[in-house]
Amino acid sequence: MALKIEIILLIFVCGTIILGGNDLKIVDGKVCQFICDSSAAYMTCPSSGDQHVPPSCNCCFASTGCTIYRANGIPICTAK
Repeated sequence: MALKIEIILLIFVCGTIILGGNDLKIVDGKVCQFICDSSAAYMTCPSSGDQHVPPSCNCCFASTGCTIYRANGIPICTAK
């Protein structure tokens, strides 16, 4: 069963690279799509405390523990 999942994942990754590889980037061992969230206004990180810093393109590119917020303060996501 695990071999089937690995083969399906391999086919998916190869197909994604062939069809739209320009939108993918490997960050910290993760494959991230280069799709930016236009509603992101700022980001906070454990290293910056409550200080608002410019947001990453999306949570996949943010450092672990960083949270990206909309302008109204609603969190979009937290990087894992």
